Amino acid sequence: MNPLHNFLQTVDNLVWGPPLLLLLVGTGFYLTIRLGFIQLRYLPLALGYLFKGNDKDSKADGDVSSFAALCTALSATIGTGNIVGVATAIKLGGPGALFWMWLAALFGMATKYAECLLAVKYRETDANGQMIGGPMYYLEKGAGQKWLAKLFAVFALGVACFGIGTFPQANAIVDAAALSFSVPREITVIILTILVATVTLGGVKSISSVASKVVPFMAIFYVVACSMVLIAQYSAIPEAIQLVISSAFTGHAASGGFVGAGIMLAIQSGIARGVFSNESGLGSAPMAAAAAKTDSCVEQGLVSMTGTFFDTIIICTMTGLTLVVTGAWQSDFAGAAMTSYAFANGLHASTFGPMLVTIGLMFFAFTTILGWNYYGERCVTYLFGVKAILPYKIFFLVLIAAGAFMKLDMIWLIADIVNGLMAIPNLIGLILLREVIITETRQFFDQLAAKSSTSLKESAI
Repeated sequence: MNPLHNFLQTVDNLVWGPPLLLLLVGTGFYLTIRLGFIQLRYLPLALGYLFKGNDKDSKADGDVSSFAALCTALSATIGTGNIVGVATAIKLGGPGALFWMWLAALFGMATKYAECLLAVKYRETDANGQMIGGPMYYLEKGAGQKWLAKLFAVFALGVACFGIGTFPQANAIVDAAALSFSVPREITVIILTILVATVTLGGVKSISSVASKVVPFMAIFYVVACSMVLIAQYSAIPEAIQLVISSAFTGHAASGGFVGAGIMLAIQSGIARGVFSNESGLGSAPMAAAAAKTDSCVEQGLVSMTGTFFDTIIICTMTGLTLVVTGAWQSDFAGAAMTSYAFANGLHASTFGPMLVTIGLMFFAFTTILGWNYYGERCVTYLFGVKAILPYKIFFLVLIAAGAFMKLDMIWLIADIVNGLMAIPNLIGLILLREVIITETRQFFDQLAAKSSTSLKESAI
């Protein structure tokens, strides 16, 4: 292993070490307490806002519906982390890592609510007439920390261009097409680049339009695929859940191809991979939320927090339980290969099972490219203005084409590092603006209670 790889691995371990994980979970825990467990009390209300009609939204400021804004955020969030990340967490920390992933998601919902609330509150209109917002704007306009805003934009642009947004996703799609369907890499690259160009050159409305159709489809497809395995292995589900909970507090001894893990490794791998998957606290989703047609920052915050619920509580859980009930977590496989093995073993189908994983992986990787293309565009606009958007999009397409032929050992490390660094200025902003978050929330629910009381009185009369 070369010295540069060792150096990057050291930096990655430092960035995603206990301090950042404590800051991420600690911020979520603080907001959960101060907001009165908003993610539990008002999840039904949030889901109601998500699936309601858009008549009211059409009259509000914004570029896309609340649902489309959420799908744009989910297009970047629901990705290879849901397949590869969960397998990695359980391989490192045992089944107990899934429990800590749930806990990180629970507190992460409060964090996602807060950051998306601020995104709508402090958003503005760019020179092209589009809504623009996110951590850059609430750090500068709300917290008065312009240097932190620029730092966040640079880190996020790095993730979009040289990290999760390009190389790993393009490589995953090309590899999957070659291995499962015997499609030459060059053909896949040409098709992928044309598809990405067709969607992304149309801007946020084009991206959100595709995302609002593809994201629900791919999520349902993958959940149904996992359900097929779980139904086939239904007798093992109670024991699997018991194993997940008990291992979270005791660790797990070596068994099969699993080398064993203590409780601290279960906690660290579960929280780190959970955050990496749902991106709560990293500051990415607020950039999509800012484009939503809404006149209420609290309402959009509620809608946005459902993203973490769908990503981790539902999709990551399905992957995790599939790995545990089939015994794949004890195999010698890792990453996507472990998930493929779980499907093959669970469905007793050596070709059909892995094919489902491959199709899911390709959809997830493609939509991640779309989501991160938009995030990069917002950061470029903040740093250099709207004139830089077209050069950025062309450069992004070149990176997609090049990414299919790159070796990913160090690329994943660089992506991991810059992704973690995004979180630091964003979390500082949430802490500095905590009273704004709490005040806006209280005012909204006070008004909601008053309206409800008035309606009851009128109905009684």
